[in-house]
Amino acid sequence: MSTGRKYLLQNVAPYGGERTTVLLADGVIAAIGTDVTDDDATIIDGRGLVLLPGLVDLHTHLREPGREDAETIRTGTRAAALGGFTAVHAMANTTPTQDTAGVVEQVWSLGREAGWADVHPIGAVTVGLEGERLAELGAMAESKAQVRVFSDDGKCVHDPVLMRRALEYVKAFDGVVAQHAQEPRLTEGAQMHEGIVSAELGLAGWPAVAEEAIIARDVLLAEHVGSRLHVCHLSTAGSVEIIRWAKSRGIDVTAEVTPHHLILTDELARGYDPTFKVNPPLRTQRDVEAVRAGLADGTIDIVATDHAPHTREDKDCEWAAAAFGMTGLETALSVVQETMVDTGRLTWADVARVLSETPARIGRVSDHGRPIAVGEPANLVLVDPAARRVINPDEQATKSGNSPFRGRDLSGCVVATFLRGRATVMGGASCDEDVVARA
Repeated sequence: MSTGRKYLLQNVAPYGGERTTVLLADGVIAAIGTDVTDDDATIIDGRGLVLLPGLVDLHTHLREPGREDAETIRTGTRAAALGGFTAVHAMANTTPTQDTAGVVEQVWSLGREAGWADVHPIGAVTVGLEGERLAELGAMAESKAQVRVFSDDGKCVHDPVLMRRALEYVKAFDGVVAQHAQEPRLTEGAQMHEGIVSAELGLAGWPAVAEEAIIARDVLLAEHVGSRLHVCHLSTAGSVEIIRWAKSRGIDVTAEVTPHHLILTDELARGYDPTFKVNPPLRTQRDVEAVRAGLADGTIDIVATDHAPHTREDKDCEWAAAAFGMTGLETALSVVQETMVDTGRLTWADVARVLSETPARIGRVSDHGRPIAVGEPANLVLVDPAARRVINPDEQATKSGNSPFRGRDLSGCVVATFLRGRATVMGGASCDEDVVARA
């Protein structure tokens, strides 16, 4: 719902293209053109800024209900807004699990109350994420939350019979199963990627085939039943090849890569810093190059943060005892710019596709990821691509400090985020506070 305030974005570059002026009024894009004016609007000087559709994250852990000590829906969505996101999909591994209509409606309502970004709950595939029987998929789909994405993320739906049933079930309401691809028998006790570094450090290895075997199985199941499959946080070169093969056969599969898998490698484990312990693990430089290439050529459809906040107690301990996971909402766009845009592999229009349009389509979110056009919802983000910032997790909105980019100098900065025409962020961290001038 719009606050009634108007914004005139002058000299902005939609999708990084030609500069123009964009008027936001009544929650929508009211006008676009070099001659657009409005004396009642708040003027934003957009020289040098790129205008994109508001970002959509298909993979966020907000922890509420149950682990509000690590994150809440309010703090997590505030972090999302600062990162340029106007909508996030909240994973089901909460306490209680998001496996009933009541719990997903609670999460959805808390997101609306917070107001920083729309929250779309992801429903669990199995009751309690236990992998034994299907959860109330139909009831969650018919709830106020209108769930369309289902995942046991954090755990793999390892039983092929259950996975087939889930794929068949969600077809009735155009849903999708988002699989955490990890064969549990191949990763028992695993601590990091299985390779040269794990051998030298004496840490139990996590083989690439544990991910690839599940993806191979599931794309064949999806083809067999004619259903949609989404692969979470793809991380290996072999996984990219399997997805490329599946798409060549016309299988309805999509895949995501995280920002950290686009830039970080298993070499970071050498310091035994649990900040770099994540599931799936950081892989080799060869894998990093493969996922970058897969994102560039469209094999990988989207970037999703897998924002996984943890308390200090769960991370500030020895490696073996530490929780898996990294935060990512406030740094995702910068990492994508640095690894993909600044290197010439993606344009800003491509960024809109992989961080907004396609995740909204996969999640069946109709009012986000829309074109920058007159009459469309004013869910937008303004980015300063020339800015650079040093990441300090202690200054971020998320409650947790487990960012792998602490002290790192990254490209780009979110200047403003608009949710239905309302500025949820104005003058982002390390950005020019003088972009706003009263008309």
